[in-house]
Amino acid sequence: MQVLVRDNNVEQALRVLKKKMQREGLFREMKQRRAYEKPSEKRTRKNAEAIRRARKLARKKAQYEGLLPKPKRKAPRAPQRPAEASFSATKPAS
Repeated sequence: MQVLVRDNNVEQALRVLKKKMQREGLFREMKQRRAYEKPSEKRTRKNAEAIRRARKLARKKAQYEGLLPKPKRKAPRAPQRPAEASFSATKPAS
């Protein structure tokens, strides 16, 4: 896996690397390998993943064919401004 660092912007390169690792499923695999997984648990997990993939493919196919409504697109968010500090300059009642 390779990430280019442009203009010495290491933070952006790290973000890109983390995104690539997430897409590849490295974080999920590292988490699974922390502890031993029994062969029966492994089989069960693999079967569940296969079922999940098949259902997802069937859902996408049904949406493409018009049998199911397509998911609603999220509205683009406006860039957030930094919060302005609001201080109250009131004196306590005497």
